[in-house]
Amino acid sequence: MDLDLEAIKTRLEQLRSEHRDLDGLIARTTEESPFNQLEIQRLKKRKLVLKDLITKLESQLVPDIIA
Repeated sequence: MDLDLEAIKTRLEQLRSEHRDLDGLIARTTEESPFNQLEIQRLKKRKLVLKDLITKLESQLVPDIIA
């Protein structure tokens, strides 16, 4: 059980890091002129996928509370 939690935490940190890296990459790419709109859309879509994965993993770390 603890091993699973550690694996989730490690994966979360990896995903958060990639998400931050995409922020920087998107910012740098949009500063260039002209920039490739299709590439920006692809990066933003990947960022959303990462955010969904992060949210899913974070919910696994929160214990279920029966009301």
